Amino acid sequence: MRISFQGAARQVTGSLHAVMSDGDLVLLDCGLFQGRRQESREMNSVIPFDPHLITNILLSHAHIDHCGRTPMFTRKKGFSGHIICTRATADACEYLLKDSAKIQESDAGYLNYKTVKKFLSKMESTSKGGRALSLKEVKSLKKHLKSKPHKLNRELIDSLLEEYQLKKIEPLYTYAEAEDAMEYFQPTTSRRSVQVGKNMTATFYNAGHILGSTCITLKVKEKGKDYTVMYSGDLGRYDKPIIKDPTQQFDEHNREIDLLIMESTYGDRLHEPVFDLKPLLREAIHETVGRGGCIMIPAFAYGRTQELIYYIHELYLENQVPKIPVYVDSPLATNITRVFGEHPENYDQDTHKTFLENGINPFAFPEIRYTQSVKESMQLNHSKKPHIVLSGSGMCEGGRILHHLRHRIADERNTILIVGYMARNTLGRRIQEFGEGYELLGRKGDPPEIRFLGSTYPLAARVKTLGGFSAHGDRNEMFKFLKTSNLSIKKIAVVHGEEKQSFSFAGYLRHKGFDAFVPKHGETIEI
Repeated sequence: MRISFQGAARQVTGSLHAVMSDGDLVLLDCGLFQGRRQESREMNSVIPFDPHLITNILLSHAHIDHCGRTPMFTRKKGFSGHIICTRATADACEYLLKDSAKIQESDAGYLNYKTVKKFLSKMESTSKGGRALSLKEVKSLKKHLKSKPHKLNRELIDSLLEEYQLKKIEPLYTYAEAEDAMEYFQPTTSRRSVQVGKNMTATFYNAGHILGSTCITLKVKEKGKDYTVMYSGDLGRYDKPIIKDPTQQFDEHNREIDLLIMESTYGDRLHEPVFDLKPLLREAIHETVGRGGCIMIPAFAYGRTQELIYYIHELYLENQVPKIPVYVDSPLATNITRVFGEHPENYDQDTHKTFLENGINPFAFPEIRYTQSVKESMQLNHSKKPHIVLSGSGMCEGGRILHHLRHRIADERNTILIVGYMARNTLGRRIQEFGEGYELLGRKGDPPEIRFLGSTYPLAARVKTLGGFSAHGDRNEMFKFLKTSNLSIKKIAVVHGEEKQSFSFAGYLRHKGFDAFVPKHGETIEI
């Protein structure tokens, strides 16, 4: 039996690992690489396996860096297996994959627009004798590349790309292909064994990361011998709100683990305790409202947004903070919150006791508004009254949060709350590092400058990180999973972390007596 690490090996996105045995090829996750646009696009464009050869795809959860490449395997009917995951993950994927497709189409359209615009600008500056079109015609074409201020004239752009044989960028997959991918989903339930290959069965266990997230054990029989591979997916924290803690007691037939493929996102650091989160959030709200400012929270639509809504709702119920308006400015987050409402079987006891048993919806209260239209979103930018806005993307790489930042980042009364991991080379990481650096200097001198959306802005708004909101367990919590569970583990492959975190965590595990190593991207090992 062979294991191949084709994504999230010595990096934190693009999870994709393959288990190969007796003619079967089963993928553990199928995620998108995220980061710098060009670099990510190049990595995502490479499919490491022929879709025809893949038996089944198993998804640990619905975050795009774990599920976002599935339409690339299912399109053109190349893949004939199933995408197997929990029901909550399947329901969330329906929204998340379509949203991802819209982003792919938008990015491709923008790049094609830039290509054509650059070509026309070059033609415009060419001497009169060498110009294929008159200057008037070129200027007219440039003017009509957009049918509206923020809407591309795709028909004109495509025709110019074809006419002048310019390189056209295609989306990684389309909205229609994302819709088609949902036909391949086969939802299952926790602790139920599912046949995923001739001699392979999989069992899904709660991972405590986001709604529906799982660890996956894969039982493989090869040449008369039984093997067990476990994939941690992304492990959550203990005692977090809404969802249940990571599984500690595994079924007897899944306890002896030959290889554990384990994440290490926060393998070299510790979070604030979970119980400190509400006081920290309360403090941030009080300070910002006291300055007459607004709070902008770039938050992932799945998990982080719902967790924040939960905490704010509790603070409002307990009258611990001023009840200012809360806007969830993300159609995707609104849809995902609906998924949360449809799967109370995943809630922990505290959520049942605090909300459900009292007939209260955790995600609905008088001060909260779920905005849908662009017009509603734009109106928020002109509001002078204190409010909280939760908007995507979580790493500030796109979406409506950019427009809220554009309008409010230069005002020192406002606060940008960082409530999740910001990967390298993202706008969110730059805001976090520059903002915290400015605070360390006592906010003396001119604020640092941040460039996005084609302009440069002074980062005068306060930047505050609430690390305890992470949905990933830190080093101690991941070690707790290993030590307090009833698993017996022979070897650990440390993945899903920036190189520094992965090597640090592997070293820590070796110090604690585990046999741990950090595979390279593309490396294949044999068990």
